[in-house]
Amino acid sequence: MQERPNTGGPLAAIDMGSNSFRLEVAQIQHGRYRRVDYLKETVRLGAGLDAEGLLTEEAVQRGLACLRRFAARLTGFEPGQVRAVATQTLREARNRNAFLLRAQEALGFPIEVISGREEARLIYAGVAQMQPSEERRLVIDIGGRSTELILGQGRVPQVAESYGVGCVSLSMRFFGDGRLTESAFRAAQVAAGAELEEALQPFAPQRWDVALGSSGTAGAVAGLLQAAGVSDGRITPDGLRWCIERCIAAGHLDRLSLPGLKPERHAVLPGGLAILYTLAAHFDIGTLWPAKGALRQGVIVDLNERIEAQQRTRPGDMRDASVAELQSRFAVDTGQAARVASVALTLFDAVQAALPEASAAVAASAGNEVRRELAWACALHEIGLMVSHHDHHRHSAYLLAHVDAPGFSQSQQRRIGDLVLAQRGGLRKIEPQLASEAFAWQVLCLRLAAIKCHARGEVSPRALALRAKGREARLAFTPEWAASHPRTLYLLQEEADIWARSGPLKLMLPAL
Repeated sequence: MQERPNTGGPLAAIDMGSNSFRLEVAQIQHGRYRRVDYLKETVRLGAGLDAEGLLTEEAVQRGLACLRRFAARLTGFEPGQVRAVATQTLREARNRNAFLLRAQEALGFPIEVISGREEARLIYAGVAQMQPSEERRLVIDIGGRSTELILGQGRVPQVAESYGVGCVSLSMRFFGDGRLTESAFRAAQVAAGAELEEALQPFAPQRWDVALGSSGTAGAVAGLLQAAGVSDGRITPDGLRWCIERCIAAGHLDRLSLPGLKPERHAVLPGGLAILYTLAAHFDIGTLWPAKGALRQGVIVDLNERIEAQQRTRPGDMRDASVAELQSRFAVDTGQAARVASVALTLFDAVQAALPEASAAVAASAGNEVRRELAWACALHEIGLMVSHHDHHRHSAYLLAHVDAPGFSQSQQRRIGDLVLAQRGGLRKIEPQLASEAFAWQVLCLRLAAIKCHARGEVSPRALALRAKGREARLAFTPEWAASHPRTLYLLQEEADIWARSGPLKLMLPAL
């Protein structure tokens, strides 16, 4: 049985950005963050998206090679100590699932695709940890294919958004031939302004007191301005104009020479400058200070909070709060959700220890993610009733796959959505997902719980007992219980027929 990592132990975050992949190893002890190791490679994954939105094999190979090197550094780490997140390029890539299968094999750990808002939330968590302050702050993070803007105070992000423009995508579009002209910069600024225009009101200057630039683009520009003696590292409109003028004077990327600028930054600098200048002009940013924290530190902070929540040194992680908020927003019958969860988790706990060791996630401790995903699915399995009673499981699944839920990755939301989709009806709609043994047992326990609680009254979670023997799920109940619950018995017999027709498990009922 796999043990959960202790709080204060080493944790690792992998940030699979559109331009660079980063690995951060750190410890958080008594609230203090200590970096243990940091690796960064320029992968340019975002530059590998073709016109049809597919990652090219060349870009895939660059990513896989980097992840294999990261895997070597992570030898000895347990799954609970590592969290890998992917951002805008894999949010866009049409062949992302195929890439993720190969990437997870190369890295040796699961990889989560996070939404833009979740990326923004984690960026702010990293900045708040590394640079604590009670000032009202605007945090800007310009990535390869997206730009995140966050308003916050202290450790609390108040508004967090992601916009689909980044230094790689803008550089490829307007400076792809290497030429650095005034007209190209003007066109790039117009394009950036069009994408960021809807941010003008929520991030207006009167809503913040200081602006911070997180991550690569802001750090690179701050560094070159300081190296050139133009500023002390702060980014100003005058400094940005100086950078753009130097680019135009060079005329081509091959002739561009700026002090302190690393060679791997040359190709993406023009797009980054265009975005920074647009932000400075449109949002009246007189000074943008380079921030100490970024996404990778936020992932470490979030992972540490999850571990503390599992060990009950914290009341719960962000995902628990998100589930409660969704229940409130969609007027979920929380009593019914609690009844279904009680039955489903009782059934799941009875079978998980008997499952093969190969299903490591299921064989893990009671606080594992697989069990928690089942609990969250139970809590939210009826949110689709707010849309329509007819096919509410389909509405619930759609909402769960697309709603903003802080703390959850897109990958995890889709898994929970698939679970909720599977709560009733045939199994063919989730046939590919049922190839995972852990998922199949989650589905079975949720479906049995929904049947047990179908009358929406008080139930005994232990009236049904479940045992696992290989691929056989043996359900047990007393003849007296069956006689007093004929409608539930009828539904259980139908359920056994459904699994016999198309399920990977065989549901066995007792002979009466």
